[in-house]
Amino acid sequence: MLMHGGGQTRGAWKKAASALAAGGYRVVSLDLRGHGESDWASDGDYSLDAFASDLNAVAATLGQPPALVGASLGGMAALLAIGGELKARSLVLVDIVPQMNRDGAGKIGEFMRANPAGFASLDEAADAVAAYLPHRPRPADPSGLMRNLRERDGRLYWHWDPSFMSNMQGRGSSPEMGERLRQAAESVTVPTLLVRGALSEIVDEAGVADFLRLIPHAEAVDVAGAAHMVAGDRNDAFNDAVLTFLAKVR
Repeated sequence: MLMHGGGQTRGAWKKAASALAAGGYRVVSLDLRGHGESDWASDGDYSLDAFASDLNAVAATLGQPPALVGASLGGMAALLAIGGELKARSLVLVDIVPQMNRDGAGKIGEFMRANPAGFASLDEAADAVAAYLPHRPRPADPSGLMRNLRERDGRLYWHWDPSFMSNMQGRGSSPEMGERLRQAAESVTVPTLLVRGALSEIVDEAGVADFLRLIPHAEAVDVAGAAHMVAGDRNDAFNDAVLTFLAKVR
């Protein structure tokens, strides 16, 4: 079961889902609440507890415990869920740990809160992404960005519910949530893998060391040339790491 990061959609896993399916796995990829084609929360509840509750609800329909793969927001929700009621077969966290770099998290939040008035064109949106991800070549054809944008009144806006950012602001990286994630991590007994982007602005060496203290049986893999959005930056290397891990624990 694949859970994308904040501001992404299930499309972030397109190549990973195909690789997993080719490897013989049944793949369930979610648009988290307020993202992609999932409904916006009528009560504006975008707390991590709400996302974790959604994962519990979807997992309950599968008939057997899933192997969880969660990136950033999806990883935090998966960690909270598996530290609570959710029964899982294994856990892969993608560039997220309880002790995250708060400066890096703040930069991501700044990007997501920028441009509240939207964009006049697809090229303008592509320029904003290129400035935020200087390590990733700007695509010659930015049309793929349209899966992350919605047209309204002649302008383009990011697909997510604007209430998502105001509700989530600072919560995921707060000391209180960090402590809850630490407690959840300490309760994890299933096989666990941390996949970190070597250029990550969120997960530094101290965060990895702390994570491995919390889950001593966990493994950690660095993906060279990747930042926080590991699967988007180095998809083949990401797929290899996940498939190798799942084959070993299946």
